[in-house]
Amino acid sequence: MDTKTPFKLEGARQARAPAAGALCALAMFSLLGSPGASAQAALTPAQQAVLLYTRITGVPPTGQNLATVQTNAAAGNFSAVATLALQQPQFYNVTLRNIFAAESNRDNSVFVPLNDYIVTAIGMVHDDVPYNTALSADILYTLKGVTPAASASDNKHYQAADTSVLDISANLVKTTQTAAYGYTGASVAGLITTRAGVIQHFDAGTNRRGYNLNIINQTCHQMEQIMDTSLPSDRIRQDVAASPGGDSRVRLQSCVGCHSHMDPMAGAFAYYDFDETKGNMVYTAGTVNPKYFINASNNQYGYVTTDDSWESRIRLGGADANIFKFDSTLPGKGNGAASFGMEIAQSGAFASCQVTKAFKAVCLRAPASPKDGAEVDTLTASFKANGYKLKQVFADAALYCTTGAGVAP
Repeated sequence: MDTKTPFKLEGARQARAPAAGALCALAMFSLLGSPGASAQAALTPAQQAVLLYTRITGVPPTGQNLATVQTNAAAGNFSAVATLALQQPQFYNVTLRNIFAAESNRDNSVFVPLNDYIVTAIGMVHDDVPYNTALSADILYTLKGVTPAASASDNKHYQAADTSVLDISANLVKTTQTAAYGYTGASVAGLITTRAGVIQHFDAGTNRRGYNLNIINQTCHQMEQIMDTSLPSDRIRQDVAASPGGDSRVRLQSCVGCHSHMDPMAGAFAYYDFDETKGNMVYTAGTVNPKYFINASNNQYGYVTTDDSWESRIRLGGADANIFKFDSTLPGKGNGAASFGMEIAQSGAFASCQVTKAFKAVCLRAPASPKDGAEVDTLTASFKANGYKLKQVFADAALYCTTGAGVAP
């Protein structure tokens, strides 16, 4: 797997002061608001309401917002406080940005310039677009009044917005990748085919990264967790040696564990590449990219990719048959990145992962106790039942962590 390929997004290594400041603020409020269950239970309703607001936005309420928070706290209406917090620009410009910034690059760094992946994900949350379409829809968000226009070959539009410290939430413009970037409908796959998504998934390498990173970022699993040597190995590509180091046991006991399910899924990206010179996505419909034939001499009996078909081999059984909780109404196979994205985003693991990310963002910790686990399950069920509206998940998770007697934020 080629997860160490140097990151190409413009200015990716430049630290962003607002994001750094936000992280420091969140750390400070963690120290102030997380002394333990007994101390938390001693907080007054007004203090709990301020903590709730702060966890969602990253900043404490001031002025009229503070007065509104106090009024609602006195009435015991914490849900209204959460709703108010979700309306604040900081929720989008800081809380959500930090989550999606990390997802948008291979280093998982929040210190990257604004890009189309970040803005599109934020826009979907802002507009309550069903988030289970995030990896398949023809969708793109740009920013109002920013020049130059969004381009498939550079990041200047989003960089200009970043430089001017534009309020993302107040300037979102919903469009499509086919309209703004000129992509064909067959090539579009939501966040995967945003320019930042293409760079992290398809630049160099063998396009296995398109599978690996989506498993990590969108299902909250690591490849080491889903090694399964019991699955069929017939779709493992030729570049995986039959006897690494002259010992076939290495392949059977190690390599097969990941490649048996990764290679069949990575077939979805057979027509994709990123042109480093022109700075844009390359989609060659009907023609498999040459990167799929790298090191073919390693194993002449390995699988030869002929099209963009893919298959969820984990559905076949084995030790990890239920790890992703794939949707039984889907066929578990198809062609192209969009159908692959639907397979991932319709899974139970995807829904649970989005909830877990929201929980971590507003609780400032990962779910740890059985009570936390039960809450994540409840939030996940609600997320799916309510049309995959991710915004409400942040409010509900923050309410759980900051209000009521005996909670430990």
